[in-house]
Amino acid sequence: MRLDKFLANAGIGTRKEVKKFLKKNLVSVNEEIVKKPEMHINPEEDVITFDDIPIEYEPVVYLMMNKPAGYISATEDDEHETVIDIVPEYMHLDLFPVGRLDKDTEGLLLLTNDGKFSHQLMSPKHKVPKKYYVEVDGHISENATEIFKKGIDLGDFTSSPSELEIIENDESSKAFVTIYEGKFHQVKRMFQSIGCEVTYLKRIQIADLELDELLELGEYRHLMEEDFKLLNL
Repeated sequence: MRLDKFLANAGIGTRKEVKKFLKKNLVSVNEEIVKKPEMHINPEEDVITFDDIPIEYEPVVYLMMNKPAGYISATEDDEHETVIDIVPEYMHLDLFPVGRLDKDTEGLLLLTNDGKFSHQLMSPKHKVPKKYYVEVDGHISENATEIFKKGIDLGDFTSSPSELEIIENDESSKAFVTIYEGKFHQVKRMFQSIGCEVTYLKRIQIADLELDELLELGEYRHLMEEDFKLLNL
């Protein structure tokens, strides 16, 4: 990898800024001052420092976020804040959300710059379960569990068989629902089809990986080895 690309990816600055830092003798490779931006390095073996501070190589990132409402699941937007705005220290690594949660939906959201990882989790053909906690206005009908299990015709597509577990059932009701795809507003539309309006939605699980209870809204952490096992990849 070129030295200037490595430094830019590490968030030191733009390629243009990096060249200025090199001219000022602020960069060293294996304890030797380097001025050539085109110098090729091995990030996993060479020791690169900027202003005498070692730079750690972190080419691929996997984060778990407890997404707050009010942020859209996108990398950039002209009108709204995105989930990427919550992790400014990783912006230089071109992170993106794995799948999407609606702007007003909270809960488990994974962020990465690994396209293969994202595809394995979000491709409908892999049928990775995604579990949500749902609050709705309205009484959930007695046959709703069977309706969800059979799949629901929503006009532009028919949902795959899903699992509905009713927690409370009254004028306002609570439930868990597990789906195996992730179409636009899917959970909300599924409940609308049985006469219930979703008032609160939170994703709590992907595959066997549950949202870390220690994460407050807007907080995030790196995925650990055990987390990858729970994703069944």
